[in-house]
Amino acid sequence: MTTLPPDPEPVLPPPPSAYQRTIAAFDRITEVDRPELWITLRTLEEVLVDAKAVDARVAAGEDLPLAGTLLAVKDLIDVAGLPTTAGCPSYASVPETSATVVSRLTAAGSVVLGKTNLDQFATGLAGTRSPYGVVASALDRDKVAGGSSSGSAVAVALGLVDLALGTDTAGSGRVPAALNGVIGLKPTLGLVPKTGVVPASRSYDCVSLFARTLTTGQVALAVMTGPDEGDPMSRPWPADVRLSAGRRPRVAVPDEAGLALLAEAARPVFAEVVKRLRAAGSVVEPVDIAPLLEAGKLLYGGALVAERYAAVGEFLAGNPAGADPTVSGIILAAGELRAHDLAADQQRLAEARSRCERLLAGFDALVLPTVPDHPSIEEALADPVGVGRRLGVYTSFVNPLDLAAVAVPAVRGPYGVTVVARAFEDQVALDLAAVLTDEQAPTPYPEPGADLVVFGAHLRGQPLNERLTTLGARFTGAVLTSEGYLMKLLPGDVPQPAVIAETDAGSALAGERWRLSPAGLGRFAAGLEPPFVLGRVELDDGSTPLAVLCAPDAKAETADLSRYECWRAYLRFASTAGRRDPG
Repeated sequence: MTTLPPDPEPVLPPPPSAYQRTIAAFDRITEVDRPELWITLRTLEEVLVDAKAVDARVAAGEDLPLAGTLLAVKDLIDVAGLPTTAGCPSYASVPETSATVVSRLTAAGSVVLGKTNLDQFATGLAGTRSPYGVVASALDRDKVAGGSSSGSAVAVALGLVDLALGTDTAGSGRVPAALNGVIGLKPTLGLVPKTGVVPASRSYDCVSLFARTLTTGQVALAVMTGPDEGDPMSRPWPADVRLSAGRRPRVAVPDEAGLALLAEAARPVFAEVVKRLRAAGSVVEPVDIAPLLEAGKLLYGGALVAERYAAVGEFLAGNPAGADPTVSGIILAAGELRAHDLAADQQRLAEARSRCERLLAGFDALVLPTVPDHPSIEEALADPVGVGRRLGVYTSFVNPLDLAAVAVPAVRGPYGVTVVARAFEDQVALDLAAVLTDEQAPTPYPEPGADLVVFGAHLRGQPLNERLTTLGARFTGAVLTSEGYLMKLLPGDVPQPAVIAETDAGSALAGERWRLSPAGLGRFAAGLEPPFVLGRVELDDGSTPLAVLCAPDAKAETADLSRYECWRAYLRFASTAGRRDPG
């Protein structure tokens, strides 16, 4: 009988190169025919030079986390050799160096296609205040795209680029995300440096990011993050930060009064989001968000707008060509504000932050609609100030209150939802957003942290797991040790194993890897009780993370469970046998 050879393994084609993706992107740009998205679009020949360089770096073995991704940049952010206009032709200048965020993304393999249209000087939330044209939504050409980062969001939504940089002061990184059905990431203030970015309101600005997928966006956000000496307002990650909300996050949502401004068509959409969060295990509770909405009004309705005059007021006072009258009116009026008015509103803002802390105490995050409705372009042109205020009702408070936010598309329609978390708890917001997008990045944001391996009662579902989750620890996967470890049963009311290095007679044991902040690891270690200690354990991949082990002298009077190779396997045996293994 002839034995046929096995079918050959299918050979997958290599992923498209940066060169191929660039050509496809320019074909797509021609196809969609939306020239108003761009203030400066580089030529195909120029972009291909950069794309070839990325492909050469990959071929040489460089590890580029964003290799071949295509990038659009809001024309408030410097790209070397391209004009920075801030949406005003007479303001234009050509920088010799790129903004720090652009340099970091291109170093990681991203390729810049061009500079995108925006509400002039980042003043607006509709995307209609630009001499370069009104940007329409990718979902409906009669509706606004949202501002001020209109061109960036639409470029992502139409599939022209993978990533696009925006900025966010009152919601410019989130409103356009909702109205175009893409991801909008607004990190904690200061995590992403603003070196090379034209300011709108220095205290409350941040660089934001649009992406087609949450995972790609999170990788890019990690690349962008980190202090920069050129930005005195940049901040490092603190030593103590939660990387996870735990198994059953507590989520606040607006009560009925807080949803009063929501369009009728958007109400069932938000209700479905709440239902989905509950189905995934979140504990959802309505809260009164009126104090937050009131705080948001300070950004434009109070003296905080004086920062916009400080940024570009003198330039606009000269009545430059191409200045948008609505933008000029808002910024020049801010020049009449008095210093003590600003001091009073800064005090009001400090009080609002205190109220926000009390409101969100006990919750891991707040989930709310991103926008109340989707205005038409005609409506926004007729009432530019009113429409802008309406679009920012659920977004304007986030930066003044020093919060992080992730905007994701809703289950249907253009409304979207935003997950808001405390400063530096960006990963908590990302995890809850991932529930709604059905995706999860492989590594937490930020990546720095301390790994800890556990084997027994600290495992998921076991009695002491809460000692990890209350510290914001994040489960990152199952692990297996190398050969050379014993697992012994310890006496006590709570069954626990003692894991001890034993090179001569040990086995490979299964466990779990968790990641904590450095301060969280310190608090965990301080709470360990004898005979447990922290020590290095060797895994089957050769790495040696910290682990919960046991002092060697604890093994003399305990039963050997090493043959089970896993604590859960022993518990299943003990449950079936109705007794503990005597060893």
